[in-house]
Amino acid sequence: MNILMVASENDALPGGKVGGIGDVVRDIPPALADSGHQVHVIMPGYGIFPQLPGTEFQGAVQISFAGKIETINLFRVPAKIPHECVQIWVLEHPLFSVGGVGRIYCDDPSTRPYATDATKFALFCSAVCQTIANNHFGKLDVLHLHDWHAAIVALLLAYDPQYHELRTIHSVFTIHNLALQGVRPLAGDDSALQHWFPQLRYDHRPIHDPDVMHCVNLMRIGINLCNKVHTVSPSYAQEILLPSNAEHGYFGGEGLENDLKRAAKDGRLHGILNGCEYPRKENKKLSFSELLLHCEKEVLNWVAAKTTVESAHLISLHNLTKWLTSPSHHQRFVLTSVGRVTDQKILILQQKMADGQSALEQLLDMLGDGIFLMLGSGDRDLEVFLTKVAARKQNFIFLKGYSESLADTIYRSGHLFLMPSSFEPCGISQMLAMRAGQPCLVHGVGGLRDTVKHNENGFVFTGKSLMIQARNMLESCKTILELHDTNPEQWQKISRQATEERFLWSRVAKEYIDSLYLG
Repeated sequence: MNILMVASENDALPGGKVGGIGDVVRDIPPALADSGHQVHVIMPGYGIFPQLPGTEFQGAVQISFAGKIETINLFRVPAKIPHECVQIWVLEHPLFSVGGVGRIYCDDPSTRPYATDATKFALFCSAVCQTIANNHFGKLDVLHLHDWHAAIVALLLAYDPQYHELRTIHSVFTIHNLALQGVRPLAGDDSALQHWFPQLRYDHRPIHDPDVMHCVNLMRIGINLCNKVHTVSPSYAQEILLPSNAEHGYFGGEGLENDLKRAAKDGRLHGILNGCEYPRKENKKLSFSELLLHCEKEVLNWVAAKTTVESAHLISLHNLTKWLTSPSHHQRFVLTSVGRVTDQKILILQQKMADGQSALEQLLDMLGDGIFLMLGSGDRDLEVFLTKVAARKQNFIFLKGYSESLADTIYRSGHLFLMPSSFEPCGISQMLAMRAGQPCLVHGVGGLRDTVKHNENGFVFTGKSLMIQARNMLESCKTILELHDTNPEQWQKISRQATEERFLWSRVAKEYIDSLYLG
């Protein structure tokens, strides 16, 4: 088959990743290619990818967008790890770097959410349709769209007469994060559907936002207008059929559950667990002091990159120094976490407990002379919360930032990996920790439930409200600490079984073919 994937991220290119989309779009094309298929992947250039060494200009397309004729250049770009049956393409236009050269997403104010990105990706999708029509990829068998950023491709193929012949291409829409839906006005704004495509005649019913009729919901477009809908784990595919209930700590269909129920009833909805790469040789586990020295080195690099010192960096350096100079520091229990700092990841840790402390603070008290290393950045308010906790609790080291080498070190060198996500479409961090032999304590939702088995290769907690979830997380952690201290044989068995788990992309590729492309 000849397959085209359309996405906002692709970690096959340096700097092409922000989150999980980049991982999937990097790893699944080679796995499909190894099964004998030709795969093309296209994304915006963001002002940086056409400058990569070895890039080749492949021509230009002209499209009508927002009342103007725009010219978008097409480039073929070499991947970090080439594969003869995978071609990487980028489309370039000044609008694609509107947030800054190399920046994938923009931070629009809450008064106009998604405005800049929606316009940018609408132009990108329109250019994708034209490159398909111009036969740049040959005759396509499958068009695979990733998340709301690519959904306008499905809209244009469904309703724009100039792409009528392309409607026969089998289309697949992957939901990576249902909480982000790309909702914009239908009209009355320069980032609105009718402003982008003033001549387009469409059916309002499958594309409007369920709660706001005068808005278009780009995630809903992908769900309703594609032949197949795909989530990145089987459990998440079931969870999103029910409405969300934030008061009870349940995050499901986020307003789109009725569309998803119809897709499931029609046999269009499929949950397929993502895979993970397994290198032949893992790097060695570092000692406690070596781990802290690596943390210190990375924080100093972050400090050196700016003219002012952030409070989070100052506090982390202070806490690191405390532990590096303390006696017998090699015996400490190390709890770890790596991931984006968002409500999805932090909400349970923020939960206020009966004594007035947050669940995170109670967890730190429970650790005693152990420490909690957390690597990540994201939501500013949540970063402030974590920074203030680190100022009060010296056994919490909040490493505000990201470093691939530091993340790898933390996966390899901790005792227990914590992932208390309120929802998790799939998750990759738990797979990486397990691969390195670090058992995980996870909230039993989505892909976490599909990968971590309680008391077998890790530990799982659940709960029917945020308070109960936080309480059960703390009780689980207490039990785990006791197990680690009193039953080393059982602990080693769980660690070994975590290491032996295999979530292979070759298996994922087969399921894509059978369930999404041919099914």
